[in-house]
Amino acid sequence: MAQLADSVLKTFWQMLRPWLAWLGPVLGLIAVFLIFSLIGPKSFSTVRNLETMARQTAIVGTAALGMTLVIISGGIDLSVGSMVALSTVVIAMFLQREVHPAQAALAGVLAGCLCGCVTGLLVTRLRVVPFIVTLGMFLVVRGIAKGIAKEQKIDAPLSILNSLLAALGAGQRWMLVPAGVWLMVALAFVVAGLLHFTRLGRYTYAIGSNEKAARLCGVAVDRIKVTVYALSGAFAGLAGLMQFSRLTVGDPTVATGLELDVIAAVVIGGGSLSGGEGSVLGTMVGALIMTVIRSGCSQMGLPNWVQEIVTGCIIVFAVALDRLRHKKAS
Repeated sequence: MAQLADSVLKTFWQMLRPWLAWLGPVLGLIAVFLIFSLIGPKSFSTVRNLETMARQTAIVGTAALGMTLVIISGGIDLSVGSMVALSTVVIAMFLQREVHPAQAALAGVLAGCLCGCVTGLLVTRLRVVPFIVTLGMFLVVRGIAKGIAKEQKIDAPLSILNSLLAALGAGQRWMLVPAGVWLMVALAFVVAGLLHFTRLGRYTYAIGSNEKAARLCGVAVDRIKVTVYALSGAFAGLAGLMQFSRLTVGDPTVATGLELDVIAAVVIGGGSLSGGEGSVLGTMVGALIMTVIRSGCSQMGLPNWVQEIVTGCIIVFAVALDRLRHKKAS
């Protein structure tokens, strides 16, 4: 009887796991929002504040889409914040030279993509763990950004790029949220489709679950890894575009520590640092949870150190929960 009960419980858990992977973060987001709505000021749940939170989520959420691919493949990228800073500098530099805004934006995205490609090549060719490689790239890319900007901010003329994450005017209420937020949503659908309906997505999950088995099955592991890191860099470049929209200048010192927020968003959303697990919906919810917590703490007048403690505790809890899920699955 005991063995039968254990078998039933294990089967039930295996059936429940896919649902909990996305339902858990969603319920967590609802709970956090309701808590701050009850104990926080009335301004927290206003339409204006909801729009502000959506704008704040766009930068982290966009970069986290690329990080989702990396973490599912079993890697990690600590250079995301530096690539965002480099992207803002490149965009401002091109705009200063009177290049068309679309071309300047493309240059910023390509700069991030190139950095990601270099990271992927270093990881696959040198056979060094991603943590060490990306820690080095974290410093290298930040140094390049400071060198290009000559260690100062680069002012850029006003352009359509400045309106990506600008607050909506009276005649723009029909949009609900700024264009940058809609861009993040569209990119989320693209990444979700890539993960679930393309060979690249299937191979990414396979590599993160068991790289040796994937290699034995004929998967071009190195090529997939380089592609994943290049895509992550491109998304970091897009996040840099949104960061530029908020700052309206190229700043080589911006986005310091952003990589931790990005990784946290993926982990809180159910992504596993061991690889093989993660979802776009979970990542978006994870980014929203962090934004809601910070906004709620700010609305209540709590200092930044309290926000950092709360966020850190949530990250530790999410990782511990991931370990517990793996332990029960085994």
